[in-house]
Amino acid sequence: MSNIQNRVIVVTGCSSGIGLATARLFLERQAIVFGIDVGAVPQKLADTHSTFTFHQADLTSDQAVEHAIAKCIGKHNRIDVLVNCAGVSDGWSSADTIQDEEWERVICINLTVPIRMMRAVLPAMKEQKGGSIINVASKAGVSGASAGIAYTSSKHGLVGATKNVAWRFHTDNIRCNAVLPGGVATNIASSVQMEHFDSAGFNSFFPTVQLHVSKDSEGTPVPVIGVDDVARGIAFLASDDAKMINGALIPIDNAWSTI
Repeated sequence: MSNIQNRVIVVTGCSSGIGLATARLFLERQAIVFGIDVGAVPQKLADTHSTFTFHQADLTSDQAVEHAIAKCIGKHNRIDVLVNCAGVSDGWSSADTIQDEEWERVICINLTVPIRMMRAVLPAMKEQKGGSIINVASKAGVSGASAGIAYTSSKHGLVGATKNVAWRFHTDNIRCNAVLPGGVATNIASSVQMEHFDSAGFNSFFPTVQLHVSKDSEGTPVPVIGVDDVARGIAFLASDDAKMINGALIPIDNAWSTI
């Protein structure tokens, strides 16, 4: 996929998990990556790749999205690809237990911020007559039985936004697709605010999750999908090899999506 060489790619959540793997893969394929994260700079990427720029920001803050995209365009004069990867998990809360604070946090980070990011990059993509947006959704974007209500709603919303943007801008040569990872070994579990953990909700949904994961020698559930598996799917959708793929939802879950 050499056709992503020298393309300017924005990756949110670049300091860990799928975002880090995606940024690293794009850099290895000689793209120019503008990484955004609320956390610390991924130092190895910064030390190894001169084509990597890091921007630390809390994208939920007022004007943070607009400032980040302005900085990227100011440095590179264009944006070819946006990867909305940053996200948080919920505490498995259901409609009868969800608290406003948890709902608003998860919806803002997982849905509002990606929509703001798309709004911010679309003018540049329209002007340059092309671009690719990849949203990292989830199995929970098409299922009601694999996460709590906040995470499920946020990812369903992101799926809808993906389809809407794909159709609205398809005549501008702008593509918008989503990957739907299954369970992946990342640090997203650390984003759960345990004061909102709903054990009854967890016990209801987790049997569905167990159909997808393997177990280690002690019987502990272990995800079978790696961050690099998801990164390769994202890179494909960003490339010209996927130039007629628009509005698609690509499961990366070893057939979990079939149930």
